[in-house]
Amino acid sequence: MPLIETEGLILKTYNLAEADKIVLLLTREHGIVRGVAKGAKRLKSRFGSSLEPFTVVRATYFQKETLELVSIQKLDLIGSYFSVASDPDFLQKFSYLIEILIESLPPQDPNETLYRMTRACLDAAAALPDRLDAIGFYFEVWLLRLTGYLPQWTACTLCGRDFRENETAGLGIDQKLVCGTCRRLSSMVAIGPQQRIVLASALRLSPTEFAEREHSVSLRDLSDVFKRTISQSLGRPVSESRPLSLESKAR
Repeated sequence: MPLIETEGLILKTYNLAEADKIVLLLTREHGIVRGVAKGAKRLKSRFGSSLEPFTVVRATYFQKETLELVSIQKLDLIGSYFSVASDPDFLQKFSYLIEILIESLPPQDPNETLYRMTRACLDAAAALPDRLDAIGFYFEVWLLRLTGYLPQWTACTLCGRDFRENETAGLGIDQKLVCGTCRRLSSMVAIGPQQRIVLASALRLSPTEFAEREHSVSLRDLSDVFKRTISQSLGRPVSESRPLSLESKAR
């Protein structure tokens, strides 16, 4: 039973029995880790405030190969987003983003890039709390890219021809784009050059740089397109219309 130490972000906690909690951690080296924090609900718990969602910790845990749940021994506080997590808009946005992140990744599938992206989006939201729509869109795009579901928007998905600079494309039911030669665009949602530029910017810039820019198209409308892609990848509809609970009872 090896002892593992890693940096991680507290995503969510569940009550377990009378005194314990199940903790979901997004770790730098090991992906999403699910573990038991024994005694976490006691008044004098050794975990203290380190179990709050959006807390960055140095986690120490035992892992047994035959068990999915690890045994969390210690969580040392590195940093937190307490100051912004109390804002209802922040909580609604990131509870949704954390939920789709959890559902998109298998347990203990290492992805350091995704960990750094998540931390960078939280940093951007803390610095630019009025740009949550841009940061949320950025997160959706990168989650799709890093899990292999991001549609390719630079060329027609049917004939493979690159779109011209000012060309308008049609959006297919798979959220991929087609040119006017391959399909009748009048019956399709139009995706113009500005929407494609926004996507390219999100893939090129940091979340803070992307959020600081003024965009000429509605990011909410564009986000709805990629929410449909996320829904297809998860096999269920996704929505951020209601804030999701980050602390729940174990079932």
